[in-house]
Amino acid sequence: MTRINRANAAVAMGCLALLCLAGPAPVAAQDKQRPAEVDRGAVIAAQGAAGVPACAQCHAFSGGSDGSGAFPRIAGQSAYYLEKQMRDFASSVRANAIMTPIAKALPPNDTTDVAAFYAGNSGQFLPLAAADAALVEKGRQLARVGDAAKNIQACNNCHGPDGAGIPPAIPYLAGQYAQYIAFELQMWKRGHRKSSPDSMALVAKQLDDQQIAAVAAYYQQVRGAASAAASTR
Repeated sequence: MTRINRANAAVAMGCLALLCLAGPAPVAAQDKQRPAEVDRGAVIAAQGAAGVPACAQCHAFSGGSDGSGAFPRIAGQSAYYLEKQMRDFASSVRANAIMTPIAKALPPNDTTDVAAFYAGNSGQFLPLAAADAALVEKGRQLARVGDAAKNIQACNNCHGPDGAGIPPAIPYLAGQYAQYIAFELQMWKRGHRKSSPDSMALVAKQLDDQQIAAVAAYYQQVRGAASAAASTR
């Protein structure tokens, strides 16, 4: 087996593990919690709850955030994925000065409700400046084909065609803000984000800064796939 095949196999196994874990988790969660109340989630998004600020202050009520890339687009991400990220923030698997205290303070039922609310939103795509065409093309190649010379597999192998996502466990990247994608890849690359150690951390450490910028720029402008993915959730 070649080096790239071994690397790709390792990442593929990590993706498979995520998918296998995704199946029973929502059922187990429902054993301990009531079903999600989307209307309650809308109130939390707009007004906050349990002493935490309104989600809309950073992510907008629509879930589209403000377009700066400082905050991710969460509209249409699966409820399972959004809840999982909140658990990661609460347990310090992900570290963030804003989200960690919020995740720790928000009761599980409130987290379930607000995740369900944002999962059901389509969220408007904001007008953004176009990225350099050459950078986007480089990102397209990485997303669809990867880079055999550097043992980098295609991002779409895990995240679906053009980053449409594979719910419930694997998020969409299509239409996500480039600055946010690049920042999170750097967090994995530097070991600050500890989730997905056998998939995302492995891939991020293989990418140089230019490749990170390229793949982030590419996924930001792939919006049709994100819209289609959100409409099926």
